[in-house]
Amino acid sequence: MTHLRPVVSFAAIDDRGARSVALFAEAGRVIQHPRCMNCHPRGDRPTQTDAMRPHMPAVARGVDGGGAATLRCTTCHHAANFASSGVPGNAGWKLAPAEMAWQDRSLGEICRQILDPARAHLDRAALLHHMAEDDLVGWAWHPGGARQPAPGTQEEFGALIKAWLETGARCPA
Repeated sequence: MTHLRPVVSFAAIDDRGARSVALFAEAGRVIQHPRCMNCHPRGDRPTQTDAMRPHMPAVARGVDGGGAATLRCTTCHHAANFASSGVPGNAGWKLAPAEMAWQDRSLGEICRQILDPARAHLDRAALLHHMAEDDLVGWAWHPGGARQPAPGTQEEFGALIKAWLETGARCPA
């Protein structure tokens, strides 16, 4: 498993803004990992695998992110990973809101999206909860099959996000 740098390793950065950017850059190793990016697609079709190929079968976001009325995400994606078929699962399986498309965006652009309540639909407390405690986000570290998990752990990631928020939530350029 690839670990994330612990928050304490950023303490030597005296400039609070520079430390905030460095913390987010480390958290960005998770944010820009295929486990997250596949569910934050640039369009209405999710991607899959580490290669971020268009989802097969072809599916669409739908009005609530849970798929079109005729083919809901939960048709195939159940409450847990299904080992014998390799189909990943989680009870909350769905796409991020279209306003939170991350694919083809720089880490700085993603950072600004995350901080914009109109696009993220989350205030900072809810953002921290989503990143640090949400089961769907937590799936990234337990993807099943031959999928590569996101770096570190959700606890390490949550600590980075918390420290980033506490240091002013500065974004990379």
